[in-house]
Amino acid sequence: MTATEDLEVIQPTQAKTDGSRTVGSSVQIGALVPLTRPGWVEAGQHLLAGLELAVRDVNDAGGIVGRPLELVVRDTAADPHRAAAAVDELARQGVAALAGEYHSVVARAAAARADALGLPFLCSSAVLDALTEQPTEWVARLAPAQSRGWQIYADFLLSAGHSRIAVAAESSVYWASGARILRDYLAPRGGTVIELDMRVLAPTAVCDELVDHRATALLLLVGHPEPAVPIVKSVRRDQRLAEIMIGAPAGQPEFAEWTTLLGDDGAAVPFLRYLPERLGPLGARVETVLRERLAEAPSFVAFEGYDTVAVLADVLRSHGTDRTRTAESWPRVAVEGTRGQIQFSRTPGISVWQWAWTPIQVADRDPAEPDRFRVLHTG
Repeated sequence: MTATEDLEVIQPTQAKTDGSRTVGSSVQIGALVPLTRPGWVEAGQHLLAGLELAVRDVNDAGGIVGRPLELVVRDTAADPHRAAAAVDELARQGVAALAGEYHSVVARAAAARADALGLPFLCSSAVLDALTEQPTEWVARLAPAQSRGWQIYADFLLSAGHSRIAVAAESSVYWASGARILRDYLAPRGGTVIELDMRVLAPTAVCDELVDHRATALLLLVGHPEPAVPIVKSVRRDQRLAEIMIGAPAGQPEFAEWTTLLGDDGAAVPFLRYLPERLGPLGARVETVLRERLAEAPSFVAFEGYDTVAVLADVLRSHGTDRTRTAESWPRVAVEGTRGQIQFSRTPGISVWQWAWTPIQVADRDPAEPDRFRVLHTG
């Protein structure tokens, strides 16, 4: 997929009368998606594929009370300032709501602008607990809060016998938050978190640090592909570290590019993914169609995209396109998504309406068959 700076993907604006629809102007949803570097392009493509498929399904079922649903897509390129500007533009254009975004820091900027403008925003993928500085009625989220997911990952580490855990971390609010969650959860349970500052360490120097600190696990709290891929290659090639576990709680191994760049070295790297043990009928159907559209297995991010539109379409059908009424409807949502029943609630410490029971897995790629995933732990 190619993307221009002002990429716009819009579904047809008119629907013909065919017994289930009537002619009418479209209902627009603004979609924020990273589609160019330095954004995580593969994640953006999966997110967009899910959003677009759900729009197609909504329109095939009659749209929003006879009006076609339409996506207006803006490429955030992982840039918070660009995302905030896109929210301003989409609000002026008259979209009924915002959807999407993968990167937590970008979603935080978008959520702040949506809150200030009174524009409903259903965030698809970003997990940062403090998505907004203050509690807001305008923003809801499908992905689990980082604190919940990363605590489940910490439980997995302890159950696998790891108590001396190194984190190779870059500087960002997201990575700092993840390191803090791990430290706070593991310390009372006998675990130690050793932080390696990737602003000053080269990937090869990480190996010496791991040996010196007697770490049994290394977690990648860094960007992909740089410096995650070079770090993995360096560690895998160091005979002193043959027994160390490499982990990536942020989910880098979920996407095919991971295996393309790392081959066998990318297997057995546990990560967080937000899928149930078994998909229901809707999830299975969506998985089949998304696999055809993407020419590869859909990631959990693609399902997050589909579920985002499914929820917004249900709200818009039930409560109309008034922005205030949409925001007021978050606590009354009850929608069957691809991964279970979606409902929002207020969760202590979380500033937005939260789907509290998002399914969470710790999984990895099978060393014997890197295209196959193994579920190692659930929460």
